[in-house]
Amino acid sequence: MNSHPQSLPGRASSDPVPGAHAARAELDADRALLLDQQLCFALYSSSLLLTKLYKPHLDRLGLTYPQYLVMLVLWEHDDQVVHEVGDRLGLDSGTLTPLLKRMEAHGLIQRQRDVDDERRVRVRLTDEGRQLKAEARAVPQAMRCVFGGDDDEFVALRASMQALRQRLGDAPQAHEDA
Repeated sequence: MNSHPQSLPGRASSDPVPGAHAARAELDADRALLLDQQLCFALYSSSLLLTKLYKPHLDRLGLTYPQYLVMLVLWEHDDQVVHEVGDRLGLDSGTLTPLLKRMEAHGLIQRQRDVDDERRVRVRLTDEGRQLKAEARAVPQAMRCVFGGDDDEFVALRASMQALRQRLGDAPQAHEDA
């Protein structure tokens, strides 16, 4: 005689009660829909808080958070084509162009058609934009203090976020047009 219990139709061999597996699966599916279980919400809400914490530091510089990111790109490598700045920040020209126009109106950058290819627009810092870098040097340290973790934790978190961004950027869906 076989000592292993036989599965009954519609019943998993490990389920002591008919339908228990289906009920567990439904509970797991419902749990997966809880807001606190969403990676997207954890990233979104953290991003909102981080931007809010940057605001007083950037207000002293006269910059918004997106403008600060553009300045970081240009302080790292001045005189770039608009699409290079956009690629670095993950912004399309429809978002970036109005941002750059406002920055130009505030005297931080200069936009100019490329002499070799007039279809391309180059962006470079003005003297005022370059001088702002000295004041901006205090921002990263101030944000490290707000973060409150030790250096190793900060570096590990940043590396984890960079790896996540890379992984998401490599996903085929990331390159599909909306």
